[in-house]
Amino acid sequence: MSELKLVPRRKERLGDLIYGQILERILSGALKEGDKLPSESEICRSSQVSRPTVREALMRLHADGLVTTRQGSGTYVQHRPSEHLTRLAKASDIAEMLRCFEVRLGLEGQAANLAAQRRTAAQLDRIFKTLDVLRGAFAGGSVPARMDFDFHLAVAEASGNPLFGEMLETLNGTIQHIMAVALGITRAGSQERGRRVFDEHEAVAEAIRQGDAEAAALTMRYHIHRARQRLTDGQRDL
Repeated sequence: MSELKLVPRRKERLGDLIYGQILERILSGALKEGDKLPSESEICRSSQVSRPTVREALMRLHADGLVTTRQGSGTYVQHRPSEHLTRLAKASDIAEMLRCFEVRLGLEGQAANLAAQRRTAAQLDRIFKTLDVLRGAFAGGSVPARMDFDFHLAVAEASGNPLFGEMLETLNGTIQHIMAVALGITRAGSQERGRRVFDEHEAVAEAIRQGDAEAAALTMRYHIHRARQRLTDGQRDL
């Protein structure tokens, strides 16, 4: 691996920069699936950052399914993300985006669970109106991130606890950035991929309509998990 030259922008984490630069090498093909990454000490020397920072970046890459560790051997590239990923987002931003998915799994899964139990007729109507807007957008081949966010916000607000909606609004910028990237990758993929993404939204709405709290939580968490996979594994038509 060529030397890593880190020039952090204000508020940018060094761990995210290391993550992003390794990711860029995977995406460019400089590191192919099955290739061994340099050791922690080698990355520390070339990037001139501490071992804990390098370890954090490698742990994030591992958690995101991009690399795997073989005991006694080292760290190897496991998956190559979609080639469109760094066209739609800066490589150093991707670690933050994937951390946001971890928060959303718990937050939105619970919001969907409560929405199935507490939603009013008006709130259910709003969920399905946002779903209809998504259906039309998917049919037309263009889905603005705001439309996707509106669906998720409608579910959160139907939970009966205003804090769920407020927390989503707090994460609004990051979530819409993620959605824009994910939807961009979906548009670049097959029509089947787009249909599956819409079906995931529809499954959440139907579970809430039926008042099935467990199914609502599971379908929302499944949707968010699959959205994360669509970013990190470019070899699968998810």
